Amino acid sequence: MDGQRVLVTGGSGFIGGALVDSLREEAAVRILDTNPGANPPDDVEVIEGDVRDPATVEAAVEGVDTVFHEAALISIDDSIADPLESHAVNTTGTLQVLEAARKHDARVVLASSAAVYGDPNSVPVAETARLNPTSPYGLNKLAVDHYARLYHELYGLETVALRYFNVYGPGQTGGDYAGVIDIFREQARSGEPITVHGDGEQTRDFVHIDDIVRANRLAAKTENVGTAYNVGTGESVTITELAERIKRSVGSDSSIVHTDAREGDIRHSRADVSRARAALDYEAEVGLDEGLDTLVEAASPPTN
Repeated sequence: MDGQRVLVTGGSGFIGGALVDSLREEAAVRILDTNPGANPPDDVEVIEGDVRDPATVEAAVEGVDTVFHEAALISIDDSIADPLESHAVNTTGTLQVLEAARKHDARVVLASSAAVYGDPNSVPVAETARLNPTSPYGLNKLAVDHYARLYHELYGLETVALRYFNVYGPGQTGGDYAGVIDIFREQARSGEPITVHGDGEQTRDFVHIDDIVRANRLAAKTENVGTAYNVGTGESVTITELAERIKRSVGSDSSIVHTDAREGDIRHSRADVSRARAALDYEAEVGLDEGLDTLVEAASPPTN
């Protein structure tokens, strides 16, 4: 990325912010965000605006070499409550980015999601698995995947879609099954019971933010464009085991209690990352226990 000009949409968010921090020492970085915060880095250009606005997106993309498109409404529950808003931001907003990138010949690395698979028939889930999203959010991301491929095939635009599994790491707040780590940690640190939905035997592939950033950087330089790649670890853990690991990581004696299962919750999820390994040279490097330790370190007050 040395010497490039890059745009990170959603650059003040969890993933976007991590990308900005990774890139800004070697590239000229621009952020497009609806809420860029009060104190953005001095060496980053900030555009406050919405990806749904074509003029704003046009100005943000002009002159950049690569767009990392992270701006999105990521809540599955919110997408069910307001599918029109979810579609407008996630699908139409991505189209605005792709159109501007086509005009200015900028590569687009865009955030997709494992939600495109819905409830998979088996795990690990490869990119060739059945695509059967069970929420408007998942359907939005599936449309984004197809648009990215189509813009490459029709217009020669260099696009890469990254299907994130359950992302976690320092600085994260909220979210669906990735946000559960933050919830469990707060419960464990305060000594409250850790609340697990259902029987806790559902499994997820939790991928650390450092590996997500690594995958984005690899996607920005690969020759294997016009397709989608899973970004996970290839490993999974039950939610009950996750709660136990979080208890150990913070030294908590909180009890684990089970509540009602979440409606529409999928049972198992684990990424097959062989395509990303072969085409991007991507391999997850942060194990779950190590990743949980980074959260403890980030939450610890500095020593004198």
